[in-house]
Order: sequence, then structure tokens, then C-alpha cells
Amino acid sequence: HCGHVLVLFTAFWFYASFSHGSGFRHSTILDPHGKYHLKWRFDRGTITFEIEVETTGYVGFGLSPNGAMALSDIVIGGVTDGRPYLQDYFADAKRKVHRDVQQNYRLEYGRENNTHTVLAFSRDLLTCDTNDKDITVRGVIWAYHSDDVGPSGPMYHGVNRGRKSMRLLDPGSKVNITSGTDFFNLQNINVPVPYKDTTYWCQIFQIQEVQQKHHIIRIEPLIQRGHENLVHHILLYQCDSNLNESELGASHECYHPNMPDSFLTCETIVFAWAIGGEGFTYPPHVGLSIGTAIDPVYVLMEVHYDNPALQQGVVDSSGLRLFYTPELRQYDAGVIETGVWVSLYHMLPPGMQEYVSEGHCTRECLQESLGQEMPNGVRVFAVLMHAHLAGRAIRTRHFREQEELQPLSHDEEFDFNFQEFQLLKEERLLLPGDHLITECKYTTKGRQNMTWGGLTTRDEMCLSYLLYYPRVNLARCESLPEITGQLKFIGVKEIQAPVTTWPFMIKSPKKYSNLSFTEAMDKYRWSKKRGKSFNEMVLQLPMNVRCSKWGQDEWSIQGTLVSPPEMKSEVKPPSVVCRSASEPHSGVVFLFTLCLTYSVVQACLSL
Repeated sequence: HCGHVLVLFTAFWFYASFSHGSGFRHSTILDPHGKYHLKWRFDRGTITFEIEVETTGYVGFGLSPNGAMALSDIVIGGVTDGRPYLQDYFADAKRKVHRDVQQNYRLEYGRENNTHTVLAFSRDLLTCDTNDKDITVRGVIWAYHSDDVGPSGPMYHGVNRGRKSMRLLDPGSKVNITSGTDFFNLQNINVPVPYKDTTYWCQIFQIQEVQQKHHIIRIEPLIQRGHENLVHHILLYQCDSNLNESELGASHECYHPNMPDSFLTCETIVFAWAIGGEGFTYPPHVGLSIGTAIDPVYVLMEVHYDNPALQQGVVDSSGLRLFYTPELRQYDAGVIETGVWVSLYHMLPPGMQEYVSEGHCTRECLQESLGQEMPNGVRVFAVLMHAHLAGRAIRTRHFREQEELQPLSHDEEFDFNFQEFQLLKEERLLLPGDHLITECKYTTKGRQNMTWGGLTTRDEMCLSYLLYYPRVNLARCESLPEITGQLKFIGVKEIQAPVTTWPFMIKSPKKYSNLSFTEAMDKYRWSKKRGKSFNEMVLQLPMNVRCSKWGQDEWSIQGTLVSPPEMKSEVKPPSVVCRSASEPHSGVVFLFTLCLTYSVVQACLSL
């Protein structure tokens, strides 16, 4: 009996140590085996973490701009002889770990039993320490060891390490849905996850049939228990409403040569979730309409499985849960796809440290479409920015009468494996005659051939999806640089006519004769200097306008050529003056300074 009492007391003591962490709104599991648990919460000035790890040695946690050890911001701690310890470190470009002179992480508490270590620590959102990383970086790295930190520093963690992409300051929120609200699931059933690092799995579903118009008001992940670390992101695309019902249930690896042709009809993203997110709730005055003739009928769900441990025999049944109601909101939500028209005419030379593409949602398209459908404009309330593996940064720029407004959205550390709609802090009015530019920065360093605009992850895109209301008949507002100027750059003089093949064939000069234009572009001897000149030239080329309605219909401006508009200088983020770590400052001054930085604007939730 005494033994039982001792066990219960020990368990109660360890549980009580966890209770210090009450109030943590967000949590996730970082490793594939469920040994490393992370909780966090934040306010307008501070973020607090609690980590629970299956080890009695040291634990490490860090922030990295790209998920790598190099140039990361690290905290390492543990419990020795009943006393918790914590140190602030950073890694240099060669991955060597150094103790940070400015110790900005504060130990809150720590406990340890025979199997687990719990540490809680906090940090200011803005530290003004060059060795600290911005809390908005999405590369979270972790490690642990069976031994504590010794006099010579932490021992190498070996295989007990990893990384995850997460949005710490804006992970979404759990919203209480009224009890009894109807829902339907879009769910994979026993998908065998391949024995490889990364898999994209697609399946077509039919939206819930309803007898009258309803509004979808929330979408949240439905992740199979134990697979929280396996399912990395889920995208939902609207498909052609005229699909044959025999296509329903068709599932296959996405972007695969043998995938069903019907997958290609599913282009517009209507929802996106990524690990760390807790779902998306539409604003209380807006809903996603289902049940009418113009609403989505079929959708394609894309699930990204992240399996770096190469687990075998894994079968997954994850998906999404969509809550819907007959109690209609004031407005129907719509989605506009803006940016670069997906085409082979969007091309990136190889070996470029930085290459910039711009996709224009032109004033001509918005003038015609909004001018006829909604002269008072529409209100954008969320944005998803989308590129593929070469993408490094994206901005959605907004112009009115040639004056640049604040960006609709921006991401200076774009991560292909972490894409989801982000609610704007304030809705943005989009008027007839406004102009949007989706600006994408890429790196093609290490690639030997051209990178083409296309659907596969090795191809590229440059898109911004705008969630807005009220819904109008505008599906895509995009541009594409005309091809003639791009071909002239490499010396093409004439193409074969009539055009009977795609990609079309080159006639002269002789060195390109009987090559497709894509082969000619690859044959050209690219250098960094030539690539930079090509980039500068492309940004000045006339653009083909894409201005399409739902389905196959188009606005009359579609297909016309327009020149890139001359815009006044871009908006620059305000500079921030940092105080020294020892200099006191008032909370008001600190918060004001914090709010001036774009990168931590999420922290200013209610000022």
C-alpha cells in the first residue's frame, strides 16, 4: 500500500508541475514518435513556451529562418539535481553553437521525473538582439539528449533532432461552434502513406448536398490520432462543376504522370491548413455558400504527408471537417486568384540567387469586373500567398491611382510546406481601378535547367488567393509576360508556322532550328549576369491580361496586351530604434516600437 501511495504521490507531484503551464492556448507534437510536446501562449509583448520531452538529459528548442541549424536562435536547458537551468545560445553560419552574451530567454519553471523533463521559458517578442530570431520565423528546430549539459557545453544530440514549420504568433484559434451545428467530413480512408520523405495525396469529393442555400462557417483539420506529425498541410481546390460523378472517390498521388485527368480541373484554392494551425473561422458576417447553382459541387483535397523517419506500413484517414448552417450570414465569401497566369511563358533561369516575378491584377480588369458587378468595391479579409519549392518571399502589393498602399500581405520567409489563409487585421477595400501586384522572389541556385510555370512542385507559381465579400463573378485576375521579348533575348528570330505543337517549335536561327522554345531556352548559355539582365527585361515587357469569370467565361479585357504601369516608390517598413538590453523602457514605448515592425504586427492584436 505504501508503494502505491508513493507512486500516486509522485504522479501527483509531476502533474502539479505541469499545472504551472495552465493557460497555454496552443500545442503541438514536434517529433514523429510523440516524445517532444510543445505548448505556447503569447500576449502583446511576450511569448511563453512549455516543452515536455521524454528524456532526463538536456532539451533544446530553437527558431530558424529555414529550419536549418545554421544561423538559428537556440535555448538549451534541463534539470540537474532537482534544479532547473536554461541558457540562451545561437549557431553561426558553420553551425557552431555559441552562448549568447545577451540572455533574453527567461526560465519560468522546470521539473523532471524518471522519464520526462518539463521546462517553461519566456522571451520578449522584440529583443533587438542580432543573435535572436524574429518570433514570426516558421522554422522551429528541436533536439534532446540523454545527458545534461556538462562543463564543456551540450553534447551532440545525434538523431534526436528535427524541424517543423509553424506559425507561432498566428496559429488560428479554437472557436466554439454552437452545439448541434451540422458538419460534414472530407476524409481520406486508409491511405497507404508511401515509404518516402514527402508525399502529396489527392482525392476528389462532392460537397454536402443541401436542399437550400447554406453557409460554411468554419473548417478545421481532422487529423488521425497519432498522425499529428505526419500530416503537414491540407489544401482544398474547387473543381469543374461538370465533372462526371464516376470521378468521385478517385484518389492518387498528386502531380504524378498517372494521376486522373480530372485533377487538372481543380485549380482554385478555397481552403488551406498547415501544421500548427487550428482551423479557419469565417468572420461573423461572412460565409462560404453551398447549395446554389454557382456554388462549389466538387472539390479536390490535397494532403501533404511528411515522413522524414521513413515509417513503413502507415495508413492514414485524416481530412477536414466543415461546419455549415442554414442561418445565412450577410455576405457570401468569394475567392479571387491573382498573380502570374500559370504557363510555360513564366520562366526562371537557372543558377540565380534571386529572381523576381510580378503578376498583375490590372486596373483594367478590376475596373471592368468590379465596375459592373460591385461599383462600391469588395472587402478582402484573408490572403493566401502561393509559390513552389524555389519560392523565398512573396508580397501582395496594392495600388490606388498609382499610389502604393500598405501591402495586403507579405511573407519574407516563404515556406512551401506551410501555406494557409491568414486573416487580415483589418479588412481592405478593393475598388474598381485599383491595381494589385503579386511579387515573388525565387532562388534557382543549384538548378541546371530553366524552371517553368506549371503545376508540379518542381515547376513554379506566383499567386495570391484573396478571400473577400460580397462575391462577384471574378475568378482570376492575372498577367503573363508576352513571349516574343523573352525569345528575342536568347536570339530567336522566327518560329515555325503554323503552330501545330506545344511547346511550339523554333525555325531560326540555325542553332535553335527544330527545337521547342523550352529546349531553346535550356540550350542558351545562362550566367548570373545574363539571368539578371533577363529578369530586368521581363519586368518591363507588355503583359497578357487574364480576367476570367467562373467556369469558362471571360471578361472582355482578357487576352489584351497592356504595359506594366508606372507606380510611385514602394512603401517601406518604418525603421525601429532599439534600446540596449540594460536600458529601461516603458511598456507603452515598447509596444509602440513593436507595432511599427511589419514582422511582428501580429503581436498588436488589440491595441
